[in-house]
Amino acid sequence: MLHAALGRMTSGISPAALALAWMDWSLHLAQSPGKWARLCDKAVRKAGRFGDYAARAAAGPAAPCIQPLPQDRRFDGAAWQQWPFNVIQQGFLLNQQWWHNVTTGIGGVAPHHEQVVSFVARQLLDMMSPVNFVATNPEVLQATAQQGGMNVAKGLAHVADDWWRLLTDRPPAGAEDFVPGRQVAATPGRVVLRNRLMELIQYAPATADVHAEPVLIVPAWIMKYYILDLSPHNSLVNYLVGRGHTVFMISWHNPGEADRDLGMDDYLHLGVLAALDAVNAIVPDRRVNAAGYCLGGTLLAIAAAYLAGRRDARLQSLTLFAAQTDFTEPGELSLFIDDSELDLLEDIMWRQGYLQTRQMAGAFQLLRSNDLVWSRLVNDYLLGQRQPMNDLMSWNADATRMPYRMHSEYLRRLFLKNDLFEGRYRIDGRPVALADIRAPLFVVATESDHVAPWKSVYKINLVADADVTFVLTSGGHNAGIVSEPGHRGRHYRRARRSDGDTYVAPDDWLAATPARDGSWWPAWADWLEAGSTGRTAPPAPGAALGPAPGRYVLER
Repeated sequence: MLHAALGRMTSGISPAALALAWMDWSLHLAQSPGKWARLCDKAVRKAGRFGDYAARAAAGPAAPCIQPLPQDRRFDGAAWQQWPFNVIQQGFLLNQQWWHNVTTGIGGVAPHHEQVVSFVARQLLDMMSPVNFVATNPEVLQATAQQGGMNVAKGLAHVADDWWRLLTDRPPAGAEDFVPGRQVAATPGRVVLRNRLMELIQYAPATADVHAEPVLIVPAWIMKYYILDLSPHNSLVNYLVGRGHTVFMISWHNPGEADRDLGMDDYLHLGVLAALDAVNAIVPDRRVNAAGYCLGGTLLAIAAAYLAGRRDARLQSLTLFAAQTDFTEPGELSLFIDDSELDLLEDIMWRQGYLQTRQMAGAFQLLRSNDLVWSRLVNDYLLGQRQPMNDLMSWNADATRMPYRMHSEYLRRLFLKNDLFEGRYRIDGRPVALADIRAPLFVVATESDHVAPWKSVYKINLVADADVTFVLTSGGHNAGIVSEPGHRGRHYRRARRSDGDTYVAPDDWLAATPARDGSWWPAWADWLEAGSTGRTAPPAPGAALGPAPGRYVLER
């Protein structure tokens, strides 16, 4: 109870974990005089560079002495290149670079602790950025002068509206224009199975005949399924149906306190395996092309290994979208995962029976605080300009809760102990092994994924004893997967490793695999269809329990 109360005050961040990281860093820094000398030298040289730039900038346009990082777009505007704001932003960037030197490269500090300290320092610096303050942000000053302060009035109205929505647990402004079953998740279909954990949707055929093997999609239970069925133009489901596939989709129940004891085995048996049984009943005597996204892909890999270990050959192929099977390098999410953090998180979930959506969303927002926190606050509250809501943003705000037992098992068994990849993950008392999977794999990763880094996803090549087609596409964890044909600026790389081929390191694979313009969706559909046994009449629909998108997707 104490930990649960503490966690509410700290937004789920463990003070003990932060203290351990700070002690590790500070004690090793204290006994590193060589590091002190280098930091002093860097400080003096940066001060000299800054002084020189400030003098040149006062006299007229001057070449900058430091460039922002490629992903940092805060100072791109022309107003930031004018005196004195050019001097302010250059001073901030030099200071930011120096603090990166302070928090990294100290001998003896545990890598995890170094990442935590560097991350916290970055968060504090982002908070103090000159972009966030009226007096040091030229774009806000210009807007205030031009609009006679109306931008501030609009910003205050946005603050009041956001607080009201937060207190009343309502979706963000504009989300009412993207309602599942109307504007999004609108591909025609019916619910053909419902249990306490999920609904199974069968989509109506859009062609006179269909490919013989159906497609079963397993989305992550941290999100609503319709990330893969957004608006008609960017719906992966709609695209597959239009290509002549019989598509089934799992829609997960949004758990509450009564579901606190649902575990990973429940998600396997009541989720993937129950859905597979239903698909086999509706489309008998056909193997199934199974696809999983994010956590759903990890669960699907577990299911495939479980079935392979039982000599169950119902899977025709296995497709993984941005899904990790090895968790030794899970990216910056590992900042929030260690024994101290998980102990606190488990006690928070024990108290309420689940992990709240805001707690999970807050962690993801911190990973990209410039884009998802501070830039939004500046635009909405200082400039008074709300970014128009779109289907992907609306979906992103429509999250689901995590049951206490399942989330604890998932984080400890997979993230912390890496049991699946190392062969210790047990189902029904028996270990499952990814190497048992013989179905061909189509694995998709995204270049700028901060949830499932592509090199981590690529590690499936280390254990898969099967044919693997690996695709690396532009974009991030969500936008890279929702990459419909015709989407401007998209590209991808694709290469196949046949069973028996030697392993290629990820950097070597990247260097040897040329980029192709366009969406990866057609490449995946072609791959599915190359393994098809032919076309047939659409199967009869399963028993109708209601039209798509069903009940569970509407749960809040």
